[in-house]
Parts: sequence; C-alpha cells; structure tokens
Amino acid sequence: MTTATRQEVLGLYRSIFRLARKWQAASGQMEDTIEEKQYILNEARTLFQKNKNLTDPELIKQCIDECTARIEIGLHYQIPYPRPIHLPPMGLTPLRGRGLRSQEKLRKLSKPVYLKSHDEIS
Repeated sequence: MTTATRQEVLGLYRSIFRLARKWQAASGQMEDTIEEKQYILNEARTLFQKNKNLTDPELIKQCIDECTARIEIGLHYQIPYPRPIHLPPMGLTPLRGRGLRSQEKLRKLSKPVYLKSHDEIS
C-alpha cells in the first residue's frame, strides 16, 4: 500500500468515526440515535479489520470507493444502513437465453458498489 493510499484509508476511517460522533437519527429518538451510532462504529471496525491485509491496489481502490459511496448515501438519506436493491427474480435479460445461471451472473454484476461487502459480513 502506498503512503497516499494509506493516508486516504486512514482519513476515511477518521471521517467515519467523526460522522458517528455527530450522527443524529432521522426519527429524533435518542434510542435510535445510539443504535445507529453503534451500527456505524461496528460496521467500520468490522470492514476495516477484514480488509486490513489487502495488497492488491485494485481491491483497495474498490474498498475505498465503497466506503466513500456508503458515507455519501448515509448522509444523503440520513440512514446508516445500506440501501437494498429490488430486482425481480428474472428481471435482467441476458443477451441470449434466460437461464438461471445467467440471471445470477447478471444480478451479481448489477450490484451497486455500496453493497459489495454487505453480503459478505451479514
């Protein structure tokens, strides 16, 4: 990992903790705020610990992009949880055929960047 990448990752980690410290739940309830702050901190710790040994620059870049996207989405929608995607079971049309394997492959390719790690840890 280069020093620039390391600084970027550490900056994201610090910004997540700052975000958690200032977070207010959209409902305004103190219990919800505490629960959402705890979720933000646990999610950040879990994902950063899981990815701390990555050495491939492309994978590191993907993780940085995912982290940035999740921060922006959380701030925009005022929810710390990843937004689900809704695709009908056979809703993606492959170039040829409508087999289940091709649907699964298309579904995997169509997954947004902010949900890449969510399925792995949940």
